[in-house]
Amino acid sequence: MAARIRLARHGAKKRPFYRIVVADRECRRDGRFIEIVGTYNPLKEPADVSLKQDRIDYWLEKGAKPTDTVKNIIKRQKAPEGATV
Repeated sequence: MAARIRLARHGAKKRPFYRIVVADRECRRDGRFIEIVGTYNPLKEPADVSLKQDRIDYWLEKGAKPTDTVKNIIKRQKAPEGATV
């Protein structure tokens, strides 16, 4: 099973809210997933991000590959405050 760390869209029409999930590569975007490892709300200024960093590190060690968007979100969270990425 090839796992991916990706966004699953929730929320109403024109009001997106995303869960960051670990899912099998072949499952649908909003379908079955293995674990929720965070949330992302792009509507707040600045965007509201909540991550379970220990679980993300665990899945990365197991070979899960993050999507480009999730990779950028994780990189921004690891950057020190005030730094531009």
